[in-house]
Amino acid sequence: MSLRLLLSATLATLVLLLGQGASAQSRIKDITDFEGIRDNLLVGYGLVVGLDGTGDDLGSAVFTRESLIGMLQRLGVNARSDDLDTKNVAAVMVTANLPPFSRQGSRIDINVSALGDSTSLMGGTLLVTPLLGADGEVYAVAQGSLAVAGFKATGKAASITRGVATSARIANGAIVEREVGFELNQLTSVNVTLRNPDLTTAKRIADGINQRLNLPIARLVDPGTVQVKVPANYPGDTVALLTEIEQIPIKVDQPARVVIDESSGVIVMGDKVRISQVAIAQGNLTIRITESQGVSQPNAFSQTGTTTTTNSTNIQVDDSNNRRLATLPAGVTLQQLVDGLNALGVGPRDMITILQAIKAAGALQAEIEVM
Repeated sequence: MSLRLLLSATLATLVLLLGQGASAQSRIKDITDFEGIRDNLLVGYGLVVGLDGTGDDLGSAVFTRESLIGMLQRLGVNARSDDLDTKNVAAVMVTANLPPFSRQGSRIDINVSALGDSTSLMGGTLLVTPLLGADGEVYAVAQGSLAVAGFKATGKAASITRGVATSARIANGAIVEREVGFELNQLTSVNVTLRNPDLTTAKRIADGINQRLNLPIARLVDPGTVQVKVPANYPGDTVALLTEIEQIPIKVDQPARVVIDESSGVIVMGDKVRISQVAIAQGNLTIRITESQGVSQPNAFSQTGTTTTTNSTNIQVDDSNNRRLATLPAGVTLQQLVDGLNALGVGPRDMITILQAIKAAGALQAEIEVM
């Protein structure tokens, strides 16, 4: 199968999948977030020990040296000396997500990243590290052996690197010490927030909730928020109400948008994209010049002439005369647009330029977003 046919088949499959997804329904649970049910970000600074000579250079990483001295002094060891030198310690930043309604004593996963000039965290152990929230309070404490997925090996003539050896993870590496106070059942109303704000989708969510519960409890606040009042038959049981709401199927409305990633040549178009009547021609003048050298020498037993080199030039001109002007009628769908561009033999890079030109001509009834 040629590259052009493969590209056409791939784009046709993508269009088919987009068309199927547009007519499907999604649960409210999958397209919204409920007020108060959210993660909280935690961060901390700590030390990793036990490295095999791949830690920070205490001469250049001053923060690692001072942290190591401070830790040893808290343990009763006087380490204030100019001779302190080790390559088995590394300063790291520890991050974690505190899930909603986490209770004291529960465990969460943590990520560890080198802060200094350490080359690898493999084999290291994270010492006790407090994890702080945005308010400066300690919500968890982390410690444990690191699991490093990447590695780096270097020899005299070659080296190999796989993944990132200066990042690691500890499953269940932190214990929750403080709970985030939030009483969901005490709420008299709950805000349902759309992950992709849209007026039509928000209105459908409000209507769907009112129809399912047969009560006018949901109202549209803005394109990204639907406010739901807790009805009288759900007092103190907001969790049961939200469980009922999140299972309601909703048809999500999509704006007409074309997303272009110029660095990789990826184009994603929604099924609402429409094209007004426009004519498209695509083709470039290509001149290919090939130089080659030959050898000219006299015939055998000839008394005259010398052996010399000769130059040969081959010039080929491709004016793409097999590509013709194509006309797209008004109201063209996404499938027809892709088929028309593929018929012209247009690749992803050229297709980006054509779409931008159609938009500039005012014939593309959609928003173009360049990543």
